[in-house]
Amino acid sequence: MTLRPLAAVALAFVLVLSGCKDREAEAAAQAEALAAANEQAAAEAERAFDAAVTDGNWALAKAQGDILFAKWPGTEAADRVRPRYDEAKSKGEAENNARRVAALWTYQTQPVTGGNQVSAAIYGREPVDVDGSGAKPVRLIFRDHPDWGRSSYLVLPGGDFAKRCYGSCRVTVTVDDQPPKQMAANRPKTDEAIAMFIDDEKALWRLTRDADIIRIAFPTRDVGEKTVEFEVAGLDRAKMPGWD
Repeated sequence: MTLRPLAAVALAFVLVLSGCKDREAEAAAQAEALAAANEQAAAEAERAFDAAVTDGNWALAKAQGDILFAKWPGTEAADRVRPRYDEAKSKGEAENNARRVAALWTYQTQPVTGGNQVSAAIYGREPVDVDGSGAKPVRLIFRDHPDWGRSSYLVLPGGDFAKRCYGSCRVTVTVDDQPPKQMAANRPKTDEAIAMFIDDEKALWRLTRDADIIRIAFPTRDVGEKTVEFEVAGLDRAKMPGWD
């Protein structure tokens, strides 16, 4: 028996519609499976975030939150973590910065006649041109020597301090946003190192406590006064026993 033309068209339409519904159902099932997989993965990231928070490891908690929001931003787990993320981020960034500024300091213990020489040294935040030849790093050093005692001094990589500092001069020391202080300094009459002592090493050491940045302005021989910033917040005071 032969179908009439209209019946054939209707049958074809039904078959097409059925195929579309099958594909839609398959796509919906795939989307549902993907959503379920995303929720499961996001929930694992949420558990990792919670564990880091419980341990007080804020840098790790921040990292876990970053991963969660980057990979599964629209999940229920992301919605649950989001209200707690800002605190973890703030504390995590503080932890990372604390590690960074601690790493700026170097400590040395060197055997010398009469005992050990102990020192703590840090380079300036940015290199400075101290002689017209280009920017170079400047160091601040605290030193404890069994014969020479305690001292604090700046070391230049080139050039020199102003000639008047061979006897006595003054440097300007500023802690964070506090008013600047004038401190006595002197450049030893020696060519062994380009160094200038800040005479009151105890006062300078005290200024590092609870400070983030210390700025020291000093006169140079070749290019006038220059200022160096030191990020001192990471100083491990226990490395220099007896200074506090």
